[in-house]
Amino acid sequence: MIREVVQNLFWPFRMVKDKLRKRRSSLVKAVGKTLFFTIIAFVSLSVLLVVFLRFVPPPTSAFMIKRQLQGWVQDDRSPNIHYRWVDMEFISPHMALAVVAAEDQKFPHHRGFDFQSISQAIEERRANGRVRGASTITQQTAKNLFLWERRSLVRKGLEAWFAFLMEIFWPKSRILEVYLNIAEFGDGIYGVHSAALIFFGKEPLRLTRSEAALLAAVLPQPKRFSVAAPSQYIQQRAKQIERQMNNLGASYLTNL
Repeated sequence: MIREVVQNLFWPFRMVKDKLRKRRSSLVKAVGKTLFFTIIAFVSLSVLLVVFLRFVPPPTSAFMIKRQLQGWVQDDRSPNIHYRWVDMEFISPHMALAVVAAEDQKFPHHRGFDFQSISQAIEERRANGRVRGASTITQQTAKNLFLWERRSLVRKGLEAWFAFLMEIFWPKSRILEVYLNIAEFGDGIYGVHSAALIFFGKEPLRLTRSEAALLAAVLPQPKRFSVAAPSQYIQQRAKQIERQMNNLGASYLTNL
């Protein structure tokens, strides 16, 4: 009798507890389902975008869009962005070899990631606290085309994802072609076509070996270093790139 009274007394609390448990379970299921479909949508859209850009020249890039937005925020309604696509056949072979010599000499051989360079960069950071870049040309292209500049784990993860997709769906020659067209060579100067015209007054197909090396020399920090007025460091770096180009040989990128 007493037991029945106690059970009846706590019955409303039990009902509330059961309802809360069911509600919590429904909420978890709803969140899980939403997350699942969000991931599926992101994967599908990113794959479609990468496949689309395999055949179509990018009309812009994430970095160019950021530059435009900054200009609008600062009331500069027409920020100076110089960009014009040019096919690989109209780019000097010296230019392609120069960026590979400067940025990613293992480009023809890796699958988007240079794990040896990554390991060396980690060891160097542990030893002296210095942060050294270890991104491949594929990773740099993914970042410039799709993502943002500031470092974060989220950006690095997305960069790895897009680099992975590009290595699957694009040939190496396409990755290099896009990189040469969207890389920033100066403040607001995107792509080798604009860089060749602005700095040397010529089409990119006519770039000489030394001009290509000079353009490649500023790639790590194009807003800090200048092609028009190269510092002693940039001049020395350009000469070093030329030596690396000689070591690699003119036929190094023939079979991309």
